[in-house]
Amino acid sequence: MASNDEIRILTPSGMLGYGFPVDHFKMGLALKPHAITIDSGSTDSGPQKLGLGEMTCSREAYVKDIEVLLEAQHETKIPVLISSAGGDGTNLHVDAFRDIIAEIANKRGWHFKLASIYADIDKAHISRELRAGRVEPLGPVPPLDQREIDAATVVVAQMGAEPFLKALDESEGVDVIVSGRAYDPSPTAAMAIRAGFDPALAWHMGKIMECGALCAEPVGRNVMGYLRRDHFEIEPLNPAERCTTASVAAHTLYEKTHPFLLAGPGGTLDLSSCKYEQVTDRRVRVSGSRFEPAKHYTVKLEGAKTSGYRSIFIAGARDPIFIAQIDKILDGVLAGTRAYFAEVPEESYRIIPHLYGKNGVMGDLEPVKTPAHELCIIVEVAATTQALATAICGKARTSLMHSPYPGRIATAGNLASPFTPLEIPLGQACEFNVYHLMKIDSPTALFPIKYEEI
Repeated sequence: MASNDEIRILTPSGMLGYGFPVDHFKMGLALKPHAITIDSGSTDSGPQKLGLGEMTCSREAYVKDIEVLLEAQHETKIPVLISSAGGDGTNLHVDAFRDIIAEIANKRGWHFKLASIYADIDKAHISRELRAGRVEPLGPVPPLDQREIDAATVVVAQMGAEPFLKALDESEGVDVIVSGRAYDPSPTAAMAIRAGFDPALAWHMGKIMECGALCAEPVGRNVMGYLRRDHFEIEPLNPAERCTTASVAAHTLYEKTHPFLLAGPGGTLDLSSCKYEQVTDRRVRVSGSRFEPAKHYTVKLEGAKTSGYRSIFIAGARDPIFIAQIDKILDGVLAGTRAYFAEVPEESYRIIPHLYGKNGVMGDLEPVKTPAHELCIIVEVAATTQALATAICGKARTSLMHSPYPGRIATAGNLASPFTPLEIPLGQACEFNVYHLMKIDSPTALFPIKYEEI
């Protein structure tokens, strides 16, 4: 357990399954941390995980990282907290992580107590809360309705620190926790709050550490946090990396819509009075964080649904005469493709071009307008069936390949195709359809915990 004056927490990476330098991790273990925390989740990689039950990384990658963590736990008896199992934090992936842990323990002859925290939310419960007016949009999304609840493959909620605290307190001697979907700083904050430290500093340190040493220059993996009574300090474990006031303050702004206020389960972190100090060449001290408890405790709901099938083609273009007219040419090609498939209802498919080299990343928001000398053209077709998506994609590709245009010199093709098949089927497409806040009466009631001896 932490002393009255300091708790040390080691985070080996910003994402379980991405790998991390084991030698730097062992340097962190030598500093005798009180806990190892690591996140495994994000919506950054899209809705496929929730929609189709996929994991962010391969099972082999998870096995490799988890074995290193369990070996450290076996040798040091430091608790290991893993959040948002599999990326989406569904019950399915909590159980997948549990099975990986059991397999490794059986192979290595290890014995420990595991707590599994689940985050799937019963759709009937969401429906009741929706009717009671306790569900609201999070950001610029439509209000939730029953059709979207029904359409979602599964809905999870981001848990706060309380389920982790319950798991640590309710069953004596828990060594490893695997949780479903969680607010990324929750495991780190829970360990610090349990040790009696200021929740504001606990949440802020967790916010910075959730991504490992992404707060360092250059960015890295392993990072150590030192939380004290009126401040915390952050330092990367790779000697070639350093935290600076700029890098740590910048990471505080990471994935935020407001420069000072960061809302999460149970309240808002107010960073308007924070102070960042360079205490060594590689370590930064942070103080002045404040936490404002919410009037009503809310959790974020996340859900995704399947929405048809996708096919794409990828092509390169180098002709400056073609490139100068690409918007007009593409408009004509897409109009011709839609006319060719006039018998297909237009609401049953979408054609979405992406022009990399010409505003492919920012689209109409791109402030820099410079002529491109080459383009990567990706045309995506989403349709109700894979066959229809591929057929429409093929028609668009061949039309663009041979489309005439003023000034055209070559009579062969306009495009270079780097891959075969020329039309690439991507399988089922998914989209987020539940991204809402729900008021809850208990921060632990919706997140059941299973304890077992492994």
